[in-house]
Amino acid sequence: MPMEHIRTVTIAGTGLIGGSFALALRRAGFRGRILGVSSERTLERARELGVIDDGVSLEEGAARGDLVYLAQPISRILDQLPEVARQIRPGTLTTDAGSTKRTIVETAEQHFARGAFLGGHPMAGKESRGVESADAALFEGRTYIVTPARTGDMEQPIVREFTGWLEKIGSRLLVMNPDQHDKVISLTSHLAQMASTALGKVVLEGVRATTADYSTAGPGLLDMTRLAMSSYEVWEDIIATNHDSIVNALDAYIDRLQKLRDTLGSKETATVFEDGARLARLIRSR
Repeated sequence: MPMEHIRTVTIAGTGLIGGSFALALRRAGFRGRILGVSSERTLERARELGVIDDGVSLEEGAARGDLVYLAQPISRILDQLPEVARQIRPGTLTTDAGSTKRTIVETAEQHFARGAFLGGHPMAGKESRGVESADAALFEGRTYIVTPARTGDMEQPIVREFTGWLEKIGSRLLVMNPDQHDKVISLTSHLAQMASTALGKVVLEGVRATTADYSTAGPGLLDMTRLAMSSYEVWEDIIATNHDSIVNALDAYIDRLQKLRDTLGSKETATVFEDGARLARLIRSR
């Protein structure tokens, strides 16, 4: 794809996601400049690692970038949108990597009188954070969801160029509207975090009450509690901006657990096992 529009990329938040996006662009053949917006310490480290070419303020980065990529926590993205909207040039595309989309896209719609905005959510990550964990292969083979406010937004030349880069870095592009995204992700992502966290709490208290230690934990518990290591600092914004959908997902999960408890050992238990295994196979086949 000819690089007609995107020659300078500004990444606000050069941590795991933002840093990985920068490295992935480089590996995919991007030859333009990559600017970073972060703390001085992070910017210095990002330069040392070859993640960015230079560090700038948000105002300068928004004014200079052809693509502005917001990879901060959700609350920070929401705070940044008005300033970015004031500084960008008419041809600039702004996108984000937040885990919820409706509130972000609605806020962008209120402020972006020029330039384009496209909500985004890469379904990729690690337990570790920071620019030291950035990985050029992080998005490879992973779904990258984009959430335009209007379907026609996808036909804008700079949007098509950006989604072309997403495909070049190895992502599988999926277009959804913001409301649909938040409802679906509450089931396919957010519920898993809540279930893992709650499981960790139950086992912690239950084993402690037996006066035993945790050396009896098997690989299944290790797998099931991997997400429980996530920081509430990260999840606080997600919960705040997708509260109702997460509650609905938890209600459905609690209802299923109660039915499983009430029918444990019956034929219905076998059906639940079969359906659970079906989902596990479907996910792995993709």
